[in-house]
Amino acid sequence: MPVSIKPFKVGDVEAGGGSLFLIAGPCLVESESHALKMAEAMRAITDRLAVPFIFKSSYDKANRTSINAHRGLGIDEGLRILGRVRSDVGLTVLTDVHEVSQVRVAAEVADVLQIPAFLSRQTDLIVEVAKSGRAVNLKKGQFLAPQDMKNAIEKATSQDNHRVMVTERGTSFGYNNLVVDFRGLPIMREFGYPVVYDVTHSLQRPGGLGTSTGGDSQFIEYMARAGVACGVDGVFMEVHDDPAQALSDGPNSLPLEQLAGLLEKLKAIHEIARDSA
Repeated sequence: MPVSIKPFKVGDVEAGGGSLFLIAGPCLVESESHALKMAEAMRAITDRLAVPFIFKSSYDKANRTSINAHRGLGIDEGLRILGRVRSDVGLTVLTDVHEVSQVRVAAEVADVLQIPAFLSRQTDLIVEVAKSGRAVNLKKGQFLAPQDMKNAIEKATSQDNHRVMVTERGTSFGYNNLVVDFRGLPIMREFGYPVVYDVTHSLQRPGGLGTSTGGDSQFIEYMARAGVACGVDGVFMEVHDDPAQALSDGPNSLPLEQLAGLLEKLKAIHEIARDSA
């Protein structure tokens, strides 16, 4: 039976409205020039292909493997740069928050506030994000069953905020590995909210390099095609112009030069999946 999704607008993007949308960007805001360059390049690609696009990057990565890992530019500088992506490049912006105290200032800049997967059961954080009035992206925890995300959705919607989407990013599978159960995508869509498939985080190997996370970027296209074929509303990918030099999640990032070709394939698959739903 077809599932009735509650579509909503966030910036210029309609989530759950029938068109496949993209959430993508470098994992971290590495510098002002890099963030703007990536935003402009990705906007040119998505505009040409008519793919609704939300730019994603983080001002801080609070859950890095090692105490010595680079975490980012911090909330003040990172949000200032994301504000320029929003105002100067004209893109809808998503960033994640890790503490209740960060929500108010992040909401002044970002159109979508994201609950990181490790924090997907933090009730106070989810409620505060929903109260901000910004759209909410709930990452499914690596330790949760897809059915468990109904509770996270109810925490957000308890604040009368129904601009909610849910993102799959893989499940812990033994040590230093993740696996995706694609049954979870249609299961979570049954809750009535847009579902996003986070391709690149699903290919992480958490802590796999000892003091940092590894990844299997060579499988990005295969996993993305499978997720879109399952009928998701959006795709999430970390994209970098030089993954080998990325300050975070380089091993599982999609090279910028491959983005256009992959999006063309995903659009075609999405049209087939949508028509057969």
